[in-house]
Amino acid sequence: MAILFRVADETKMAILVRNDLKLSKGKTAAQAAHAAVSCTLAARKKDPKMLDRWVSEGQRKIVLKVNDERELFEFKAMAEAAGLVCCIITDAGRTEIAPGTVTCMGIGPGLESVIDKITGELKML
Repeated sequence: MAILFRVADETKMAILVRNDLKLSKGKTAAQAAHAAVSCTLAARKKDPKMLDRWVSEGQRKIVLKVNDERELFEFKAMAEAAGLVCCIITDAGRTEIAPGTVTCMGIGPGLESVIDKITGELKML
């Protein structure tokens, strides 16, 4: 006899990075870190219980790529419609790209099932 277990929906954060900018690995990592920190601070205000749950579950993050700025903002609209925290990151322009360039966006933390409905078709960076 098989015993079935219901797996609880875990939490995660998704970071969407623009692939068209061709950022260096270090720049990409810094921009993704900005997105994670910004979303964490925003979630502290918007949904502290979800933030606490995400922290207790190990702060899972996934970094995905989008084609360009237009696509990034399409995902932002979907995430906001789902009630998720979204943080757009713009660069200061001190190194590789022009000031004010939108580089990436963080989504969450939120339930994996909700985030995956929005970002599930995207490829990992």
